[in-house]
Amino acid sequence: MSTTTRPLVSGPRHAVSAGHYLATGAGLAILEAGGNAIDAGVAAGLVLGVVQPDIVNFGGVAPILIRRADGRVESIAGLGHWPMSLPRDIFMREHGGKMPRGVLRTVVPAAPDAWITALQRHGTMGFADVAGAAIRFAEEGFPVYPMFAESIASHAKDYAGFPTNAAIFLPGGKPHAVGELFVQKDLAATIRHMADEDRRAAAKGGREAGLQAAHDAFYKGEIAQRIVAFMKEQGGYLSASDLAGFRSRIEPAVTRGWRGHQVTTSGPWCQGPALLEALLLMEKAGFDGMAHNSPDYLHLLAECLKVAMADREYHFGDPAFRDVPLEALLGEDHLAARAAAIDPERAHPGMPGPRLNDGTGKHERSERLVAAIEPDTSYVAVVDREGNAFSATPSDGTWNVPVIPGLGFVASPRGTQSRPDPAHPCGVRPGARPRLTPNPALVVTREGAVIPLGTPGGDVQIQAMLQVILNHLHFGMDLQEAVEAPRVATYSFPSSFAPYDYFPGRLAVEGRIPAATRDALRALGHEIQDWPEWTWLAGSVEAVRYDPATGVKMGAADPRRPAYAMAM
Repeated sequence: MSTTTRPLVSGPRHAVSAGHYLATGAGLAILEAGGNAIDAGVAAGLVLGVVQPDIVNFGGVAPILIRRADGRVESIAGLGHWPMSLPRDIFMREHGGKMPRGVLRTVVPAAPDAWITALQRHGTMGFADVAGAAIRFAEEGFPVYPMFAESIASHAKDYAGFPTNAAIFLPGGKPHAVGELFVQKDLAATIRHMADEDRRAAAKGGREAGLQAAHDAFYKGEIAQRIVAFMKEQGGYLSASDLAGFRSRIEPAVTRGWRGHQVTTSGPWCQGPALLEALLLMEKAGFDGMAHNSPDYLHLLAECLKVAMADREYHFGDPAFRDVPLEALLGEDHLAARAAAIDPERAHPGMPGPRLNDGTGKHERSERLVAAIEPDTSYVAVVDREGNAFSATPSDGTWNVPVIPGLGFVASPRGTQSRPDPAHPCGVRPGARPRLTPNPALVVTREGAVIPLGTPGGDVQIQAMLQVILNHLHFGMDLQEAVEAPRVATYSFPSSFAPYDYFPGRLAVEGRIPAATRDALRALGHEIQDWPEWTWLAGSVEAVRYDPATGVKMGAADPRRPAYAMAM
């Protein structure tokens, strides 16, 4: 008998799993209309930016991994860079080494470009074809769901600080009630304008001309002009040339073998390779014979994650501006040395020190009791009938930066994930990208099954993904069981989000893990933070699995958030 709250859905043609059920439905509709996984993934991603506007933003980020049916893999960064005119030392010199709220944390909006780039390179449809559902839900509205209502209420003071945000999220001075329609007329008009430009140009010059016209409408046309004018008015640095010259980088994906499986992430401009390091460290340290979620297993998992996140802190940043020693970090010597330093009887009291460089200085424990969590990000996975796979993690919240008047979205505030000090590996630098937490992944099993997967959750993302991968591929759980199993997360490293909280030794544990296990982890030196039995803080992993031997596509979705999977 199944122990899950939801079934593992399956179908013979295609499957979609996304962070909101309306996005899943939009993606499935595109597949049923003849689109491929890329068309469907973009449609779902656009809807996520409408129906999850507190955690996904139309003008935000959208890192994408694509695996074609013939095995070709491509990573579209979907992450904008700092304005070229931004003074490198502005946050150190004028803001006391802190990242202020507002437009100063703005980087180039990357999501529209990333979605269109995916369509140009691998899709079959135009922007207008895949944007219909997003326009509909923005214009007609969608029913407010509990997590959305709670999110807005918890940040009501932040939204109230910007008049354009308050007009959308706090009409009449208060948040929407659950079940009320949430309407975004300005956002609908913005997306429709791009769709109209697509149709107009495509009628004369074909699909490619249409896609380019939609891109130009955002990055060179009236939308760009409004963005730049607002940035100037607010004291920001984003310029017309920053927008006009922007294209998402097509960069090498990072793949490593593990027990005959191939696990792929995006590069070290995001935290993706830390997932690979933690997975390889688990193997090097040895966990065969350990029971699932037993004290010794969870201890080893936490210690491996501490190491991977420490190396992220010491090394990861925009590889276009710095040399990230990825081969060394994922190499035999480094993994062996790191694994040998893990004490099976005692938790490391903080963040393991640097091994390949001098590190990033002294790290002070945060004075606050809990981390300043930003509940941003969502995810979408798709596999189509041909076996093409799409994995994307769109993101960006809307409570710490103003909505642009008349456009209905914010210009990406992802600069919050750069460190104010330019000397840091992911420090502020004109033209460089922040180090991104959103990181889509793909697994190809030794039997040839293809599994796109990902999650929201900030610094918990790779932690949740690691546990789901091990649940599925090592412990033999089906995909839905693997997603629903209780999880842990360490906070024993500086947060990726300003103010970069650090809680040495802290391990958060979902309440479904027995008290005796939590007590045993305390005895090993972990500072246990008790989570509820189910919490969105533990991530919301969505995944699709395609087995070529049978042709069956399966989808799993995490009940911790309003995610859903569908297959046909």
